[in-house]
Amino acid sequence: DLMTLYSLDLPALKDRPIQNVTPVALRQSDSIFDIIKRQDVLLHHPYTAYTTVTDFIDAAAEDENVRAIKICLYRTGKNSPIVQSLINANRNGKQVAALVELKARFDEENNIEWARQLESEGVHVIYGMRGLKTHSKVTLVVRRENNELRRYVHLGTGNYNPITSKIYTDLGLLTSDEAIGKDVSDLFNFLTGYSFQTKYHELLIAPVNLRNKMIKFINRETKNKRNGKDARIIVKINSLTDDKIVRALYRASQAGVQIDLIVRGICVLRPGIEGLSENIRVVSIVGRFLEHSRIFYFANGGKEAIYIGSADWMHRNLDRRVEAVVPIKDPKLAAYLKKEVLNSYLKDNVNAETLDSDGNYTKVVAESETPEFDSQMYFAGKDL
Repeated sequence: DLMTLYSLDLPALKDRPIQNVTPVALRQSDSIFDIIKRQDVLLHHPYTAYTTVTDFIDAAAEDENVRAIKICLYRTGKNSPIVQSLINANRNGKQVAALVELKARFDEENNIEWARQLESEGVHVIYGMRGLKTHSKVTLVVRRENNELRRYVHLGTGNYNPITSKIYTDLGLLTSDEAIGKDVSDLFNFLTGYSFQTKYHELLIAPVNLRNKMIKFINRETKNKRNGKDARIIVKINSLTDDKIVRALYRASQAGVQIDLIVRGICVLRPGIEGLSENIRVVSIVGRFLEHSRIFYFANGGKEAIYIGSADWMHRNLDRRVEAVVPIKDPKLAAYLKKEVLNSYLKDNVNAETLDSDGNYTKVVAESETPEFDSQMYFAGKDL
């Protein structure tokens, strides 16, 4: 209801629009497919213009060499340019498949209407899997190049929704990595009922292997710490309620692993308890933008591993939803996520509150000689 008030044309009562940018790699005159073929591209919304995503899908719809487009639509909003691009792609003779999640809370009506419109245009519409809500944010583009098929993938933490992209912080990856592309193909075969894929080489997929992989990564940090190797965990998620992951984090803390959790909402883990969780710090960032990105960092004995994706550490995400988490392989992009993004959240003294062992939050306040640091505004206008 309050969002209706916000729609009033009263700019003096609203935050000033931030300056968003296009990643340097995408400013080149080459086709977007040639650019992605040369390098992975990281997107950081709302600081990165969301047209980077809509232009990618639109380019696929218009490119004569593209043979197929497959996409998971969870929240698309009203007047979606993405849906129109899918319709155009179908009219241009491409194979188009759209998984439309009808159980997306608060967006049921929009999604039903979009599904009807896509179906009426001849698009292959899938309504998800029985017993599972499809929450993954994935697009697959298949393109013929030199008599071979090449896959291009967008995988993100946020919905394909240009409206929420202006007020949510999210991340996305554009890649032509063959191993990731094959996993995404297998995921869509799973979603469309052509297979029940249980082995993925790069992606972490719920409910198939995501919880087990995350616990394995946490246990690896525990083992590394005990063996004198580099061990560190930094995770940014919306909520933490999964008891198995909480217990693994407690064990890691008891082994001496330093753990920073940036959890915007619900957190059942109790940090700072001697002998149990004294090496765990929990921070919540609540500011102008809704913190929605999920990032998972593990020191891994010096071979750092970092992932982004759609999943929180909750029972519903790990057991009752289809989620996709992808590794960031490019060292420069991984370094950006660790040194710029995660470290900025940990330095925040404007929007941050820390959780204590009794479940109370305390506002982080800049010390007298320390300047205020707003992690959300730090990225406005910055190049990526």
